[in-house]
Amino acid sequence: MGNRKTVNLTGGKVWKVLLAYSLPLFGSAIVQQLYSLVDLLVVGNFAKEGALAVDAIGNATVVINVLLAFALGANGGCSVLVARYFGENNFKRVRETVSTALISYSVLCAAIMALGFACAGVALIALGVHGAYYGDCLEYLYVYIGSLPFVFLYNLGCGICSALGDSKTPFIFLVVSSVLNVGLDICFVYLLHLDVAGAAWATFISQAVSSVLTVFVLAGKMRSVKSEEKPKIFDKRLLKELTVTSLPIILQQSFVSVGNFFVNRCINGLDANGDATTGFTTAFKIIVTANMGTVAMSNGFSNFASQNRAAGEYGRIKKGFWIMLGYMTVASTLFLILFVSCPAFLTRLFVQSDKLTGAAMGYSVTFLTIVSCFLPVVGLKIMADGAVRGCGGNLGFTVSTFIDLGLRVMLVYLLVYLGWGFLGVCWAWAIGWSVSTVFALAFLGFTFKKLPKHRSAEAGVNNN
Repeated sequence: MGNRKTVNLTGGKVWKVLLAYSLPLFGSAIVQQLYSLVDLLVVGNFAKEGALAVDAIGNATVVINVLLAFALGANGGCSVLVARYFGENNFKRVRETVSTALISYSVLCAAIMALGFACAGVALIALGVHGAYYGDCLEYLYVYIGSLPFVFLYNLGCGICSALGDSKTPFIFLVVSSVLNVGLDICFVYLLHLDVAGAAWATFISQAVSSVLTVFVLAGKMRSVKSEEKPKIFDKRLLKELTVTSLPIILQQSFVSVGNFFVNRCINGLDANGDATTGFTTAFKIIVTANMGTVAMSNGFSNFASQNRAAGEYGRIKKGFWIMLGYMTVASTLFLILFVSCPAFLTRLFVQSDKLTGAAMGYSVTFLTIVSCFLPVVGLKIMADGAVRGCGGNLGFTVSTFIDLGLRVMLVYLLVYLGWGFLGVCWAWAIGWSVSTVFALAFLGFTFKKLPKHRSAEAGVNNN
């Protein structure tokens, strides 16, 4: 399996290539989110204080996502560069990009871990974490910070594999690690009664397994990508390129995470019992599952666009976007129907009824019912962002995301202040997504307008 061949995305029928390539990416994102949801499910049902444990994981995750932004940036930035050089058949540059990324992001990961351990407690206090679950929240956070090297390696390895056209191998390994996570969650939380700490260690071990497997495959791929010239182990020019391509993604993800930090702080103050936090945490995790599937498809299309842009196949990029938009619309509509049809059932999956108050259930159902209706809208924004990024337009997708984030944070506080309460939180999401989608489409139109016409009429016939 470690020798699975690389796949060139610049040839073949566009709809078939994208379907075969994007399905494993979509599946990986869903499985990865289920991986996270399992912690909520097992802890919510089997921990001594299920609802408080859910709050602990939910608030720890807000801080974790700020740190995770750097791993996601490493994935996105490196994969776009690898896809570009692979599309140009510049295999020496592919190898140099991979080795430079591994070295530079290892240093970055060490710095983030040091910062995370030093500031974790302060971050939770700033978040307004309630004293009843502060200790569990801090313990979960510490264990996750310790697993960051595995998180970086897995995300970086998956991004490189996907850039080389192989989206299936990371999916297979993620499934293996997710099954392991479920087994360890049940063992540590249900059988050994380790509660939140047990869920944290289950995630730690599972991530370690998935990262080791991914690195094993990546090493095999690098052996198969041969170049006549000896590649450099570290290249300063490539480090600059990696920084330029990764930084907008890191800033985007960081600002989103910081925005969610302030949103959670506002929600924590809505009631003294933590019902709003429990309801929001559960519903938000469910919503994110759908969105991360779309994000994975968008990242895949970025690699597709980057390879085809490097090869001069501009017509395939535009045609591919409309095809991927169709795939996304089907997926997001199915999630919409599921979430709106049975929000209470989905909530009960993650927190037992006897541990879930009526108020918390109401918060979760309200958020799921309102926000789910806008999944196709934000899906359009995410796909437009991916197309712009794959064509080299980092600024466009970053600006649209900042608009989305800024509006959501501002509207949450404004609408809550005006007396909308938790409804204000829900509608802040809907309005932020809608407005930022308009900007994302404007940037997409500008980017596509700048693309030259297809360089070869013959290629257009054979490959489309």
